[in-house]
Amino acid sequence: MVTIVFFGTPPFAVPSLERLVAGGERVAAAVTQPDRRRGRGQRLQPSAVKSAALAHGIPVLQPARASDPAFLAQLSALQPDLGVVAAYGKMLPDSVLHAPRLGTINVHASLLPKYRGAAPVHRAIMAGERETGITMIRLVRQMDAGPMLARVVHPIGEDETSEMAERALAALGADLLLTTVAALASGQAIEEEQDHARATLAPRLTREDGRVDWAQPADTVRNLIRGLHPWPHAYTFLHGTRYLLLRATVASRAEAERLTAPAPVGTIIEAHGDRLHLACGEKTVLALHEVQPEGRKRLSTRAFLAGRPIALPAAFQSGAGPA
Repeated sequence: MVTIVFFGTPPFAVPSLERLVAGGERVAAAVTQPDRRRGRGQRLQPSAVKSAALAHGIPVLQPARASDPAFLAQLSALQPDLGVVAAYGKMLPDSVLHAPRLGTINVHASLLPKYRGAAPVHRAIMAGERETGITMIRLVRQMDAGPMLARVVHPIGEDETSEMAERALAALGADLLLTTVAALASGQAIEEEQDHARATLAPRLTREDGRVDWAQPADTVRNLIRGLHPWPHAYTFLHGTRYLLLRATVASRAEAERLTAPAPVGTIIEAHGDRLHLACGEKTVLALHEVQPEGRKRLSTRAFLAGRPIALPAAFQSGAGPA
């Protein structure tokens, strides 16, 4: 058994923490981001990791900065053998990474060296990747660039969203973490350097990432919709109103050829019953199945068109100007 200090914040990190506890490892403390104001009432809410840690009786530390001398003193007093990071949310200084006897490792949700950064799952799906995975790495100063200790592959399903993939990866990562900890504790872990020339980045998401460019092919737009679910969502505008695009498929080549003949990109080709078809780039067609007007509830295409009929000709816009 090794003494572990766990660093994590969102729901993705909770299975890793709970797997360590269930596996009999000694988690001396959980380090997580400070409570944030959320919801309509803007009440202070704990992170998912804080709630899970307290449920297991694990002490919780919430430094404003990991470099604070007071926090570093607390960390040193714990005399940890190993630091474990799973989506903590901030870069950790060398003074933290090297405090544990065995160093600090990270549960990273991509097949490194691809998708280093804060949003690896979303970026992989947005890019149309067919697989992703978990890579266990030793943390170094450069972001997600440390030597690899273990990895596992997760095939991305045709309709899989980032939310679905992240949930699956959280479970895979938790299992891989336990075996990696055992290998480190026994001195049997094998480290492999990343091929840094093949590295790609997965920067933090912004709302602007969700803006749909209808000049892109339909499969690219669909990947954007899947990759940005549940936040910030792909979105577009119609008559000045912003609409979130929640679920879509790509029309067959034959149907696209039948529908798109003279249609500029963004044109709503069909809008009746359960059919809401949009012209996209390269003469492709996107079929929307679920949308959400800003500030309203999510609706199936049929329910949406029943309540808000669209008179053709009309077109979705990338900006908020008139359609």
